[in-house]
Amino acid sequence: SNISMGQGQEQVAISVLNKAARDGSWVMLQNIHLMQAWLKTLERTLELIEEISDPAFRCILTSEPPSLLQGPMWELVPEAVLQRCIKIADEAPTDLKSNLRRAYAKFSQNSIEDCYKPREFKATLFALCFFHALVLGRIKFGPQGWSKKYPFNDGDLTICAKVLCNYLNNAEKLGSEVPWPDLRYIFGEIMYGGHITDPWDRRVCNTYLANLVQPELLANLTMAHGFKSPDASKMDYAHYQKFIEERFPTEVPQLFGLHSNAETGFLTNQGMSIFKTIQSVSGSDAGAQNLDIAASQEFITKYLEELPPDIDVAELRARLKDEEYTPYIITSFQESDRMNLLLQEIRNSLSELELGIGGQLNVTDGMERLSDALQLNRVSAGWASLAYPSLKSLAAWFLDLLKRVGQLSKWTSKLALLKSIWLSGLFNPMSFLTAVMQVTARSKKLPLDYMTNRTTFLNTRDPEEVAGQPPIGV
Repeated sequence: SNISMGQGQEQVAISVLNKAARDGSWVMLQNIHLMQAWLKTLERTLELIEEISDPAFRCILTSEPPSLLQGPMWELVPEAVLQRCIKIADEAPTDLKSNLRRAYAKFSQNSIEDCYKPREFKATLFALCFFHALVLGRIKFGPQGWSKKYPFNDGDLTICAKVLCNYLNNAEKLGSEVPWPDLRYIFGEIMYGGHITDPWDRRVCNTYLANLVQPELLANLTMAHGFKSPDASKMDYAHYQKFIEERFPTEVPQLFGLHSNAETGFLTNQGMSIFKTIQSVSGSDAGAQNLDIAASQEFITKYLEELPPDIDVAELRARLKDEEYTPYIITSFQESDRMNLLLQEIRNSLSELELGIGGQLNVTDGMERLSDALQLNRVSAGWASLAYPSLKSLAAWFLDLLKRVGQLSKWTSKLALLKSIWLSGLFNPMSFLTAVMQVTARSKKLPLDYMTNRTTFLNTRDPEEVAGQPPIGV
């Protein structure tokens, strides 16, 4: 029995499970991730029928992985169910050749024979499979590939192939040309484009299709760097499979239309991900109890010695008159207040952990988590909640923190705008950009709504080389 789970299918699934357990048949429950509230009932049902089930009984469960918002550790299926299961994960491969092979395997010689224009269909289907492999393969390059991880799937490919077949059949019946623009629009704006939310990503998708889905496909079109479309009139399904295995070039970023440096970033991130996984499995997750809290003392001493004092915002405010408050000074005070909160949290948490190690305070869960983070070179969750977004390890993050504090200290001590501002070193860069527009609007006596920021690029790399403030702006 095959049941697609959804609202109202709960009792149906329970009845089928009980019957199949007695008869020794197989049951498949699809998309159980849609039934979160019912999964506890499923867990209990499986426990009960395990005692009475026929040895031939099998229950197969399918589920989608957690979404990006839920995170990889989100519990979709109860742990007790997972422990009894043989788990199989079906994920698209990361290399281009395997993705192309997998995509083309979704079809057969019968798929080609169903079309009245077999030559055009074979060439376009192969290009469509290559396009599918490209959009999946770009995911591994992170933000350089797509701005977010879009859920492209095999259903997009198979539906596009059906649309292609229908359009070619209609063109043959009407005696018209292949509607290439219509096909590109449906593939890029509706099928695959339906997943895409970013306009630049949509532009990438449509550019791929503009280069791949065109009449030149029938005349040995260069589909990518070192990869040409074969002559469709001499190829059948098996020949295309052989072509993929024997003629596909070595994978390089240029096949995706990316610079060769994109692979460097991908391999670096992949290596870091592997090491983080190894560290989490052997350290903070599975074996955090093996970490000695006293071993974090050297890190506490180091960071407390290097941690700068709070910025004395109260003393600075006392030096200013009401009319001396400019948008730039207000922004510097706002940034200093947020930085002081972070510095105080770091100082207090490290001091409490030091007292806990010395036996003067009871060691709490928060202290243990901070100790683990220090020893594993990770930013504590308590610090990160008050800090700016960052993916750096603790050592690099702390050095970055010192630079940010240094800029704020110089800025507030002068009570005037610096020659050069490290914009990304602020908690809220947008507030500074708004301050620039406010100052300009006041000096020009224009409404703030008329203001917009314009950027001019310079060849100066060292901030010390900046001579001074520009006549207008910063």
